[in-house]
Amino acid sequence: MSWIETVPFEQATGKLKKLYQRVTGPDNNVDNIMMSHSLRPHSMEGHMVLYKNVLHHTGNKIPKWFLETLGVWVSALNGCAYCVEHHFQGMQRLLGDEPRGLAIRAGIEARDLTDVPLDERQVAAMLYARKLTEAPAEMVEADVIALRNVGWDDGCILEINQVSSYFSYANRTVLGLGCSTKGDVLGLSPNNSDDPGDWGHS
Repeated sequence: MSWIETVPFEQATGKLKKLYQRVTGPDNNVDNIMMSHSLRPHSMEGHMVLYKNVLHHTGNKIPKWFLETLGVWVSALNGCAYCVEHHFQGMQRLLGDEPRGLAIRAGIEARDLTDVPLDERQVAAMLYARKLTEAPAEMVEADVIALRNVGWDDGCILEINQVSSYFSYANRTVLGLGCSTKGDVLGLSPNNSDDPGDWGHS
């Protein structure tokens, strides 16, 4: 559901149908964020390629649960309940520790990382993501150096940057087009990280 016209799975033809078939979850469910691209399938394709590679690629070194945590954090900072709900469920599933996940979410909702059960490196990444989200023009080299100083290498810093940046893009897609979670199955993701072309959600 969104504020603009979308093409349901059952009515899709051509390239759109092929793309839908690649991103479907159970019972041919297509997340509303993807369906919002249905009038321009090429932008759906670009969105999905970026999402898959930034968040669900075997080349990433940061654990997926923490990449999802960064996504929930950025989405909360941007006021995007759609992405918070989707990616918190994904984070919980990947983390496999419900009390810890709930404690992380409580800190995210309070915008206070003081007692969140994350280590020093992870908190530093969250602080970087917050500044990038809220004040991108104020980023300075010292923000990257701070990540290096707690043990992140430059490849992981790139991952932190890209996940944080991707979620601001996704949040603006959702908020600008009025996507709701109605009809979505929360927490699904493309779990086959070994194949960048496998977009199937489970």
